[in-house]
Amino acid sequence: MEISGEQDKEEEEEGAMPKEVSIVPVSDSEKLVYQILNGPNEHCLENFRMDKPVFYKLCDILQTRGLLRHTNRIKIEEQLAIFLFIVGHNLRTRAVQELFGYSGETISRHFNNVLNANLPGFMAPYHGVSGQGAKEIFNERHRLLHGAVDRAFGALKERFPILLSAPPYPLQTQVKLVIAACALHNYVRLEKPDDLVFRMFGQDAVAEDGGVAAALEEENQGEIERHEHGSFRPQQVEDCLRLRDEIASHLWDHYVQNLSAF
Repeated sequence: MEISGEQDKEEEEEGAMPKEVSIVPVSDSEKLVYQILNGPNEHCLENFRMDKPVFYKLCDILQTRGLLRHTNRIKIEEQLAIFLFIVGHNLRTRAVQELFGYSGETISRHFNNVLNANLPGFMAPYHGVSGQGAKEIFNERHRLLHGAVDRAFGALKERFPILLSAPPYPLQTQVKLVIAACALHNYVRLEKPDDLVFRMFGQDAVAEDGGVAAALEEENQGEIERHEHGSFRPQQVEDCLRLRDEIASHLWDHYVQNLSAF
């Protein structure tokens, strides 16, 4: 899906480049990306919302899993940078065009490529189940994870300000944006748990957004379910569903073993 469906009106409403973008635009977009990556780690964190080792490892993962590939003009590092500039600074297509020196179509295409590459990190609960069994245990554990959602969403919106308000993209793209941002958030959490953003939202941090995540999931779940299989390759869908079944089976076995111990 193209994100460049924004009309001239959207382009007229675009604001100036945020002050958080700490580099000066240069004509060579590849030079721009590597200028950041070869500079202080703080510049990478400010611009790409993650440390340099985390950024490079993510590029390697996306390439190794066949989710992204180098093109004749744009390497994976630059494709990821385009995506992170948009979601990390809430920039419009026109601003990113000027920053990287590519057409709106090129920016849109690589934004969506990276967006779709990060979607397989999402695993939904089972639906339409009742009683007690492996699927129900999985769903219960899934619900228990919401206890940390308030702080997680605070950190998520701090890292990716594009989530602070509904972006001017089609609904399906908005839903995918939330999922992809969550996948990237979880990845950075695993690689750099003491990241600056996570330190800002510690155990006793902001709780004023309580319930936002649950409401967001309930509101968007139907839309996700209608579109998620059409967004992925069949093998990706199969792998995700198989992993969910394995987790559910493991949780159920553990539950049964604990019952038999009493």
